[in-house]
Amino acid sequence: MLQTAINILLMLGAFVMMEGVAYVTHKYIMHGWLWALHKSHHRPRKGMFEKNDWFVFYFASPSILFIWLGVNVWAPLLWVGLGMTAYGFAYFIFHDGIVHRRLPFRYRGKNPYMRRIIEAHWVHHATTTKENCVSFGFLYARRPAHELQAAASRSRAA
Repeated sequence: MLQTAINILLMLGAFVMMEGVAYVTHKYIMHGWLWALHKSHHRPRKGMFEKNDWFVFYFASPSILFIWLGVNVWAPLLWVGLGMTAYGFAYFIFHDGIVHRRLPFRYRGKNPYMRRIIEAHWVHHATTTKENCVSFGFLYARRPAHELQAAASRSRAA
């Protein structure tokens, strides 16, 4: 029973931590030195795929490694890898399915959380350059108005 609780906590902890990893990666890598791949995501898509889709391999690799290590080396890493994988699945459904409508279903957020996160992502995509973007989170974001005020304050300070 205790081991099951620990495994669930490891999985949930990894899931939550991935939001921070995704935020930092999105802000400093995707909007930084790998903008050449990510900029396709800020432009109208031509066809089913875009260069930005290559990031799935970047994000999946560590979770695959952790799952392998958990099965073959140290069991707790399996649960960390599964938490990372669960985050990737939630991100895919939310980001590609709900926000960008790349899956064959339509959803309009009715609760305040879903409306806020969808709106924050649309505000993020209002910018087509790597500079001056806001709302880098995927499953968490402040209200877009707060993000825009913070960005304006940074611009005035610079």
